[in-house]
Amino acid sequence: MHTCPLCHSLDTQHYFADKRREYLQCQQCELVFVHPDQRLDAQAEKAHYDLHENNPTDEGYRRFLSRVADPILARIAPASHGIDFGCGPGPTLSLMLQEQGHTMSLYDVYYHPDKSVLEQSYDFMTATEVIEHLYDPNTVWQQWLNLVKPGGWIGLMTKMVIDVEAFACWHYKNDQTHVIFFSQKTFQYLAERDQLELEFIGNDVILLRKAQ
Repeated sequence: MHTCPLCHSLDTQHYFADKRREYLQCQQCELVFVHPDQRLDAQAEKAHYDLHENNPTDEGYRRFLSRVADPILARIAPASHGIDFGCGPGPTLSLMLQEQGHTMSLYDVYYHPDKSVLEQSYDFMTATEVIEHLYDPNTVWQQWLNLVKPGGWIGLMTKMVIDVEAFACWHYKNDQTHVIFFSQKTFQYLAERDQLELEFIGNDVILLRKAQ
């Protein structure tokens, strides 16, 4: 039996298996997660991230990030202070938000590991294509809640589980650094538990607002 890494429920069951990994599902929060013994070590994980070529001048990449930037910009006050968590080696979303007059801090466990920024509080935070990589999502989720002031916004991008049939042929699960997979029901569970307003925008943008 494997404890859910998000809600710590012991009620987890086999969900799917492919040639490389087994996936389990929590029966409480519905998180789907890779069997803990089949995750990459930190060195292999970083080697994979080093291959990413995210460039702030890439207009296609900016269009991709605008799917979370635009709804966040529509909801935050002028001159807000935010943090981009898991910004990677080529921070771009933070630049897009700075260009609109906001102040941004950066954190990334590998590329911007200054933990002092995690001791501050912010009007909003973003994490794009981050949540699916977390080995200890409960700890990071609590960090995120603590980073945001009452009434503040959390803007996330991640692809979400639909059902096991779609999961079976889902390219997203094939990335070896993707180890947990949320569904809308997982976010609904967290929003209800932690008293957050929740909005889904498109297929992969999730906005949460902390209670005032």
